[in-house]
Amino acid sequence: MLFKNIVGQEHIKSHLLTSAKNGRVPHAQLFVGHEGSGVLLTAIAYAQYVLCKNINLENSGGNESCNLKFENFSHPDLHFVYPTVTTEDVKSKPKSLDFLTLWRDFLTEKPYGSLFDWYDKLGVGNKQGEIRVEDASEILKSLSLKSYEGGYKIMIIWMADKMNIAASNKLLKLLEEPTDKTLFILISENEEDILQTIRSRCQVIHFPKLSESAISKHLIEFEGIGEKEAMTIAHKSQGNYNKALQLCHKINEDTPFEEWFVNWVRAAFRAKGNAAAIQDLINWSEEIAKLGRETQKKFLHFCTDMFRQALLYNYQAEPLVYYESGIQGFDMKKFAPFITGNNISEIYKELNDAVYHIERNGNAKIILTDLSIKLTRLIHKN
Repeated sequence: MLFKNIVGQEHIKSHLLTSAKNGRVPHAQLFVGHEGSGVLLTAIAYAQYVLCKNINLENSGGNESCNLKFENFSHPDLHFVYPTVTTEDVKSKPKSLDFLTLWRDFLTEKPYGSLFDWYDKLGVGNKQGEIRVEDASEILKSLSLKSYEGGYKIMIIWMADKMNIAASNKLLKLLEEPTDKTLFILISENEEDILQTIRSRCQVIHFPKLSESAISKHLIEFEGIGEKEAMTIAHKSQGNYNKALQLCHKINEDTPFEEWFVNWVRAAFRAKGNAAAIQDLINWSEEIAKLGRETQKKFLHFCTDMFRQALLYNYQAEPLVYYESGIQGFDMKKFAPFITGNNISEIYKELNDAVYHIERNGNAKIILTDLSIKLTRLIHKN
């Protein structure tokens, strides 16, 4: 993994390289960043730089046979942990090693892929991914062995906020008493969901969202598209290179989300003073409840963003609006006046509460029906 192939984050790359060159490699680091900001790729490139004793941004000038092992993410001193679920092949106590081949394929196919993309590859259905105590036991086992090349052993824990309590407590003991030349790199999009005692033992690095200029430059150089199209995609992607690639290759996974959202708000408008229209909201809730929990959560986050776009439109911050309607008859201009400072906070709260309850295996039909009825009241609030 070459640093130069990673979009933006130049100051973080420089910081990591400088600290490694000077021999200041903390035994535990927490990389925090939004989806599509290149956090995982930066962690892998940094691991390659340290393990292969490279001397430049191109990850060369060191142990070239070591560098070759990184081409398919198979270096024996580099270990990965990530959320997993039970499947047809792994029916109980799943752990990361059980899905290593899938994981390497995922890194190759979607290097900027999201947690949702990984779950889609796993085929989670209605399950929710987790890092379990079995993974923590494997970490302990892997790090108890001597390193293959006599240097560091590096453990990358992707989406560390998905560790359950048992796994977190076991990892905490390892962080408190680390073995020599061991490097932990924890990666998270939700820093607050990680045990505070673990966070306190890590050096935290926050990755900002990617700039539009960094995204457009990378699209022009590596995807071969024109400057004007690259700038348009960069604006729509909102600092998320994964989203930029989807737009570039015409993979619009938000299309059903947009349709569900429009159907939802239309039903909510009709329901005011019309008891019969409540049935439309109930039917809508039943349909969304049939989806997997991860899809439900992703859709609710999409709704949050749509309400934010409407608010920006309403307050005439149109340069910040990137949404373009793909649904016939839906006009954001007409919808925007109903989203104001008087109701946006409550709408956000209800959406976040719904995500919280779905994550904790609440009855999705009840949660979504309750949310729908509340939305009917909120969008008509003066």
